[in-house]
Formats: sequence, C-alpha cells, structure tokens
Amino acid sequence: MWAGKYVRSPYARNLFLNMVTESEITGHETQKWYHCSPDMLGERVRSLFVQSHLDADTEAFLSRSVEKSTWLFTQLYHSMFSTIFGPVMSRTSINGFLGRGSMFVFSKEQFQRLLQISPEWRGERMLDLGAGDGGVTEVMGAYFNEVYATEVSAPMKWHLQRKQYSLLGIDEWHRTGFQYDLISCLNLLDRCDEPFKLLSEIKKSLVPGTGRLILAAVLPFQPYVETGGSWVRPKEYIKIKGKTWEEQVTHLTNEVFQKIGFDVEAITRLPYLCEGDMYKEYYVLDDAVFVLKPQD
Repeated sequence: MWAGKYVRSPYARNLFLNMVTESEITGHETQKWYHCSPDMLGERVRSLFVQSHLDADTEAFLSRSVEKSTWLFTQLYHSMFSTIFGPVMSRTSINGFLGRGSMFVFSKEQFQRLLQISPEWRGERMLDLGAGDGGVTEVMGAYFNEVYATEVSAPMKWHLQRKQYSLLGIDEWHRTGFQYDLISCLNLLDRCDEPFKLLSEIKKSLVPGTGRLILAAVLPFQPYVETGGSWVRPKEYIKIKGKTWEEQVTHLTNEVFQKIGFDVEAITRLPYLCEGDMYKEYYVLDDAVFVLKPQD
C-alpha cells in the first residue's frame, strides 16, 4: 500500500496527497467537525444547539483549496514571498498581498438556519468586524442593503474596497450615529486586547429589539494579541472553564455572555476553514458559532 511520505517527487507527492484529501472530504474527518454531545451541554444550552452538516458550499470551498494547492509554481512563489517578508509583515497582510488564505466559516444555508431567515429576507444594515478579504462578508452581505466592515491590514482593506464595502475605522464603527441590524464578530474575540469592551460596544450599536450579534470563537479558547511582532496576553483576559468543546460552550453561554448582557438564541459547531499552501491543502480549527441577542 502506498503512503504519501514514500512518494519521492515533491510534485507527485502533492498530487497524491490531494487525491487522498478529495476522497476524504466527505469521510470520517469531516463528520468530527460538526459533532456535539448534547448530554455534555448545560441544560439551558442544550435546546439552543443547531446541528450543522457538510454542505455543497463547504465542499466547494474545500475543492477549490485542494485545487489551488496543486499550483506548484504559485505555491513556490508564495512560500518565497512569505520567507522574505515574514519578519516585517503580519501573516494577514502577506495573505492579502498574495490573494491567498481566504477563510470559510459558514455557508448561506447555515447562516439562514442560524438566524432563522428565508433566502428572500432582507435587513437594512450590517457590520463585519475584522472582515479580512471579505469572503465571509459576502455570505452575510447578500441579505443587507448596506454592508460595513472594519479591518486593520492595508492589503485586506484593498480587497474590501474592491468589493465596494463601506470601510470604517476600528475606533469609528460604534460612533457613526446609526445602529446595525447585524454585527458579526468572527474569530476575533481571542485576538482582541479588550474583548469585554468590544462586546459592550457591540451591544450598544445594535438596533434595539431586533439587532443580533453573530459571534464565532475558536475552541479551545486561547486568547493572545500580536504586538510588535510578538504575541502577548490581552489586557482583558477571558478565562473559560472546561476542557471539552461542550463544556467551554456552556461556560461562554452561562457566564461570559450572560454577565455582559447577551442571551444566546442559537449555537452550532462548524469548522473554521482556511485555504492551504504547498504543504497542506487546507487548515481547519474548531469553531463555536453563536447568535446573540442583547438582553432587554
């Protein structure tokens, strides 16, 4: 039986590994991405869980990632660029310059199920905090008349401007004089220096009564922020109890969100996917995605 590590040619090995990945996209590995043990969730949390599955949009993203990883000369150029500019640029900015590293959090169908909206539903205004290249913003933005975004990386801002999203400064979005029907905070809480302050500002910026926050958090939760090229502990540290995905979700719901003034309406488990490189077809982290409503 062949094994990828015994294929001598790097190009042939890459092709071999991609063939294996494509055959396993619907296999055992992807089933684990969505698995939850309801009995391990707290009693209040159990009824809020929404079971998600691998769907066509997710499969399409994985297939594109697998295909891109076979572009040998492109991947070699990306690797060389990252090696040269890595010491002076953030990985996010490098990915922005190269047009790679797109993220995938949820599909349109999964987004609709979480928010309990129909494909025809339309809202007035949404804001995507830390929008990156706007790939995930596109999924949500299709349901809103006005789409706003924030981003720190200059190359990623270019991508957002090309997609004609309205860019707001990271200290400006909550001082615009208007409120949002939806604010998304996707995989930002563990990279934020003041997460409690951020959640408080989000709460005040939502339309009263109908405004919602959709928040994704990588679990296990490991907060740190990048400062001057090094990673340090944030000023406001969210300590989440529990070792399993279910235990941490329960603690976030009952302790963190409740105490800051949010009620959880829905929770699901999804893979946080990122396009790969010449070494790996795609990268995946474990996400918990929450729909939050400000308490009256």
